[in-house]
Amino acid sequence: MRRNNTDMKTVFVDLDNVLADYSGAFDRARQRDPDQVYPQSQYGFFARLLPIKGAVETMHAMAESDAYEPYILTAPSIYNPLCYTEKRVWVEDILGLSFVRHLIICSNKALIKGDILIDDNQCGCGQESFSGELVHFGGRQFPDWRAVREYLHV
Repeated sequence: MRRNNTDMKTVFVDLDNVLADYSGAFDRARQRDPDQVYPQSQYGFFARLLPIKGAVETMHAMAESDAYEPYILTAPSIYNPLCYTEKRVWVEDILGLSFVRHLIICSNKALIKGDILIDDNQCGCGQESFSGELVHFGGRQFPDWRAVREYLHV
């Protein structure tokens, strides 16, 4: 990742349901074991999440652009103390080691200052108070990564 352009916009991207298919993994785990109320509490849950179509390519495109400096900004699961490690493992395995330096795990996203936050939730972890622009991933305007890439011109 090149970081020498002071005009770059800082973009924070949520992990669960934006970069990785949290809901799909959750639903599959509940189908396997309907009695497991919190599948995300199971060892390995976060490390094995599948990437969402277009997410990896978009992150790398932003990292290579002269316009954006991308970071992963994800909230921890209160049901799995191992999620901190598992999310870090996921980032290295799926996005590569360079993105590990751009991983932020924080329960209140309003504490982080930046230009753009790409998140599937509009509130709940401080998204509603984020100082920059909130891009609602999965919403009507940005239903997928293709729409986000078009908007960001990457």
